[in-house]
Amino acid sequence: MNLHRPVRTASRRAAQAVATLGAAVLLLTACGGASDSGSGKPAAGKSAEADSASAKTRTVKDATGTAVEIPAEPKRIVTLTQEDLDAVLALDIKPVGITNGQGLDKPPAYLADKVQGIDIVGNLLQPVMDKVVAAKPDLILAGDMQDEQVLKQLRQITPATLVTMAPTDDWKLFFRGVGNAVNKLDAANKFITDHEAAAKAAGEKLGKNKGAEVSIVRWNPDGPSWMENKQFASGVALEMGLKRPESQNKDGNAHTPSLSLEKINEIDGDWLFLSTLTSDGAKALKDVQDKPAYKELGAVKNKQAVTVDGSVWSTRGGPLAADVVMEDYIKALSAE
Repeated sequence: MNLHRPVRTASRRAAQAVATLGAAVLLLTACGGASDSGSGKPAAGKSAEADSASAKTRTVKDATGTAVEIPAEPKRIVTLTQEDLDAVLALDIKPVGITNGQGLDKPPAYLADKVQGIDIVGNLLQPVMDKVVAAKPDLILAGDMQDEQVLKQLRQITPATLVTMAPTDDWKLFFRGVGNAVNKLDAANKFITDHEAAAKAAGEKLGKNKGAEVSIVRWNPDGPSWMENKQFASGVALEMGLKRPESQNKDGNAHTPSLSLEKINEIDGDWLFLSTLTSDGAKALKDVQDKPAYKELGAVKNKQAVTVDGSVWSTRGGPLAADVVMEDYIKALSAE
């Protein structure tokens, strides 16, 4: 089944540019109290904790710039994307309702042990409204939901419905926004700082693979797409001091259109990390692995082609997913 977001390629970047990065951070203001500077810092003379304790609700701006009143301390959170789920779990918050993972009919495997017993309220960005109602949410995190009709229905369930991601947001900006919205911005910042330090340290310990060129590819039913530098899994590689092949060294946050076999050399590198999101994509990858063009890739001939989980690598990403990708790099590149 194909539940993943529509393919987002570099050709759509111009349309995405209208969304500003600043809109992605959920700016909190205590209702009836002093507002902050819009950067997560408390107003002068007041601590964030004091503001929270004195307010039953707060107003935040979501990723679209819309002001939304939400509980000061939400207790029943429903997440509509894998990224939202990843973010709240990283902050030690257990939601009351979640959706299936990207390209999946169940939660993503890397989060499975953390979501046992939580009600499934639909597929990725496709909530079943009766199930959302039954979860009795006081806050809905709606990811990059763009369907205004669905958002209208969600806001009838609870006005505290937040679009948490703009098209150009990376996982760190998005995660800080979620952390801000649930009063755990400090925890989000600490997670990011710890992750960055761990990634840098891990990259220094890769031996002869330190600074290796890594090709990051999703195989689609009609061929491979490689990821640009600011795409999630690529960002983790760069944090570790790894490089991208010259043909893939593009400063964007999307992936290419599917390539034909005639252009398959574009996906080569010292190491090749391959993922799929659908059964059709997995079949196409399996079929091409018997073809001479694939077998002639340097990474393949050197036995340095690695299959990874597309439901982690080919997503917008999140804090826990970033750690999974980092561990995948470490496992592959430290094996020699």
